[in-house]
Amino acid sequence: MFVRTVYSTGDPSKIDAAVRALNAQGRDLLEDRPGYRGSGIFVDRTLGKLLAVSWWTTEDARRNSDEVMRERRGPMLEPFAATTLVENYEAVVFHRIRPPGAHGGLRLTRLEFDPMDTDLLAETFRASVVPGLEALAGLARTSLLVDRERGRGMVGALFADLASLAGSRGAQAAVRHEGAAKAHVAVTALEEFETVFTDVRGE
Repeated sequence: MFVRTVYSTGDPSKIDAAVRALNAQGRDLLEDRPGYRGSGIFVDRTLGKLLAVSWWTTEDARRNSDEVMRERRGPMLEPFAATTLVENYEAVVFHRIRPPGAHGGLRLTRLEFDPMDTDLLAETFRASVVPGLEALAGLARTSLLVDRERGRGMVGALFADLASLAGSRGAQAAVRHEGAAKAHVAVTALEEFETVFTDVRGE
């Protein structure tokens, strides 16, 4: 699958207006596009961060959908978003364990790597990281997203509830350290979000 992420920051007191618009207008627009496989909305209400993720069957479907969403995105994110960054990725691993449920949490690990090591990263994630993550209580889904040209990626670990997200920090740190060493990647950022909505219809 292929993924588009929309990462916005702004006034925390205005974030819920953006969430309501994305949950209503945004999802309706996405559902009408060919190749749509699902989406998710995640927030950090304390700092004022919003992450919207959409999943697509092909790169062309993702690209074509953005022609519609590009014009509508700004008005939906107002008045919250002071900054907005749109990025595209390939989902090289999508591993579902259980339905995520409501009121869960997402831990996002941002990576940088030599583009020549993309396949090594994918193989390492499947063979070493996924088994380690599966042992974490409450894990619902994990994915590895990569931008092969820029040598950047993200690991998403989605938990069924916020208590499991908090309780997994130490154990996932150990898995992350081992995986990063094996795959020759640098961890550039670590973030946590509350799940507002997520629904991805498989691979």
